[in-house]
Amino acid sequence: MSSTGDNHTVCDGRTADRITKVDHVALTVPSMTEAATFFRDVVGGTFLCGGDNDETGVRLMHWMLPGFKLELMQPLRSDSLISEAMRRRGPGFHHMTFLVDDIPRTVEALRADGCEPIDTDTRLSAWSETFLSPRATFGALLQFVSTDLRWDTPTHDYTCEDVLAGRIVWRNYIACARENHQIA
Repeated sequence: MSSTGDNHTVCDGRTADRITKVDHVALTVPSMTEAATFFRDVVGGTFLCGGDNDETGVRLMHWMLPGFKLELMQPLRSDSLISEAMRRRGPGFHHMTFLVDDIPRTVEALRADGCEPIDTDTRLSAWSETFLSPRATFGALLQFVSTDLRWDTPTHDYTCEDVLAGRIVWRNYIACARENHQIA
């Protein structure tokens, strides 16, 4: 590890051996409806999946765009996981996600590179994750994920409109119909 002299550290490369690909970039948006319309109609995105995370207070949508995947994040309440960040910085870039082969080994590699992971969660094989704080990565929140699911194919179980209407909810990283709601 080396220092840039301005409270940023540069990792030396052991972590790079764990990364299999960049999975997505995430943007915070004030209106999921407007953002979905833009990324579908103007940019030509294909809806992949989405739903509400009631625990974090965030509605998520994943879109396949030419060459990469985009995650849109909208706060659903004032105390949501992203509300304070949006109040301070406005909408825009939130994080970049790297797929890795194994989270515990990635955490070890990050530490060996002189980086301290935060918020590591390995409870579910569908989505195990750890992060590097923006303070350590030149202002960008970096997420490292291992998963045994495919996140790059469009769902046929529900539509973008179902997500926009709040009919889809995440349960253990699986999107499903909210109780007492029928999906289109």
